[in-house]
Amino acid sequence: MRAAMRPLPLLALAAALAASPALAEAPKVVASIKPVHSLVAAVMEGVAEPALIVRGAASPHTYAMKPSDAKALAAADLVFWIGPELEGFLDKPVTANAKKATSVTLLEAPGVTLLDAREGGAWEAHDHGHEHTHDHDHKHDDKHAHEDEHDHDEVNTHIWLSPANARAMVAAIAEALSAKDPANAAAYTANAERTARSIDALDAELKAALAPVAGKPFVVFHDAYQYFEAQYGLNGVGAITVNPERRPSAKRLSEIRVKIGGLGAACVFAEPQFEPALVNTIVEGTPAKKGVLDPEGADLKDGPGLYPALMRNIAASLKECLGS
Repeated sequence: MRAAMRPLPLLALAAALAASPALAEAPKVVASIKPVHSLVAAVMEGVAEPALIVRGAASPHTYAMKPSDAKALAAADLVFWIGPELEGFLDKPVTANAKKATSVTLLEAPGVTLLDAREGGAWEAHDHGHEHTHDHDHKHDDKHAHEDEHDHDEVNTHIWLSPANARAMVAAIAEALSAKDPANAAAYTANAERTARSIDALDAELKAALAPVAGKPFVVFHDAYQYFEAQYGLNGVGAITVNPERRPSAKRLSEIRVKIGGLGAACVFAEPQFEPALVNTIVEGTPAKKGVLDPEGADLKDGPGLYPALMRNIAASLKECLGS
């Protein structure tokens, strides 16, 4: 007759659970914006979920910190953000509130390629595809009425719209998580490798989808898409505004209308976080069509699936407007 199994003593059971990597206490992680949160969530999948600061349709360009954000930062062990060049609202709180956290500035992650911010609200086609430097302290003598041309960063900060940059960000995220939480390092590494493979597949998918509209000129609300354009051979010819926090002047809107005609822009794209009425004003009386591009996933559900959905949505919007 087989002896009955004896229950594991409670102390031994507790020790076994504590030793299990999957059940080890994970670090408290905060991500700034939805695309960053999505990549962090993909690397942390099965371990824990990061908190998100800029939620819903809010924009990092106009975001104001809430008490709940300060509380999340105070509890954080790790904070992932692009950097003060994009999330300026986080610059002081990361220091003042997240005192015990390691801050990971993804703009400085190894392997991330940076592109210069393009000069002006409507740039010329020859500015594409080469590196250049700007003296941002010089003044125009011709008073061309571009009152906000120099109110921008030296680099384009929307780095996640490059699949290669997204892979580099994922690697940096996994490294920081593993250093902070060695017990779950194997899970972070496996998740990062899986995410990198899925980004590669997504990149190939988007290249095929966008090939028919490569080279067709279009205008965007603000210059958020340079990395996406460079990757897929697209031809953005201008932006309505340099600084999305400020409404463009009537003179700038008039200049963009002239640009649409002169360069034959097929589409002008709004963004869900900002005024669509500006696009209506610009396209009126021109052959250009209207579309919407969303660089941050305003209407998408937070989590690991947001990044690929975001990239597919941008590609679909471009193809629909430029290809019709």
